Amino acid sequence: MAGTGLLALRTLPGPSWVRGSGPSVLSRLQDAAVVRPGFLSTAEEETLSRELEPELRRRRYEYDHWDAAIHGFRETEKSRWSEASRAILQRVQAAAFGPGQTLLSSVHVLDLEARGYIKPHVDSIKFCGATIAGLSLLSPSVMRLVHTQEPGEWLELLLEPGSLYILRYLHPGSTHPSKNVPSAHPVPWVLSLNPALPEDAFTPGGSARYDFSHEILRDEESFFGERRIPRGRRISVICRSLPEGMGPGESGQPPPAC
Repeated sequence: MAGTGLLALRTLPGPSWVRGSGPSVLSRLQDAAVVRPGFLSTAEEETLSRELEPELRRRRYEYDHWDAAIHGFRETEKSRWSEASRAILQRVQAAAFGPGQTLLSSVHVLDLEARGYIKPHVDSIKFCGATIAGLSLLSPSVMRLVHTQEPGEWLELLLEPGSLYILRYLHPGSTHPSKNVPSAHPVPWVLSLNPALPEDAFTPGGSARYDFSHEILRDEESFFGERRIPRGRRISVICRSLPEGMGPGESGQPPPAC
């Protein structure tokens, strides 16, 4: 994989990985839509890609999703991992999920071809719980979130290879569930473009999951501000908290698109 040149895109220049329509939406979602750039080392990214490639290669890219949300994709649910990959997923759990959150036993793996994209959609509470956390592999991409009632309010996340993104529903009065969890690869939390916002600022009830649609931009629309973000093949490895009322071993629900 190192020979493809895709990993060289890891260090795209720029001061931030999150931009929005204004200070209000940045403040509201600063703990509900989070990017941790450089969460994976290059070796860890290669470990996951090598493990996933044989299984994904057996599947064809599809162009019709069950809810018409994805174009040009193949996907799988994976519950058995190598020891090295399990260690990575345990770090994701520690960084993104609170101690009281139970995760779905299977991890959703979504492979988008270079021309693939994810259309704007809102996750259903029936299919996964309050938090999803995704590792991005191979290609950078831009995730756009738009308020369902006020389309002038939006947020964009730059998802570089090796980054971790977290989308949460935060109940009123809740706090960041993993504020003090150390990372094996320390990187700054980059939550907004407004340096005046305090790190602990939080508007109760902020929800990047249910109040905002989210999408992965197609290649011809892939810009972060004025910066062109060329799209290639993208793999996301998505951990999900358990839907309310579902037991840990239950399955059969469609996964989220992102």
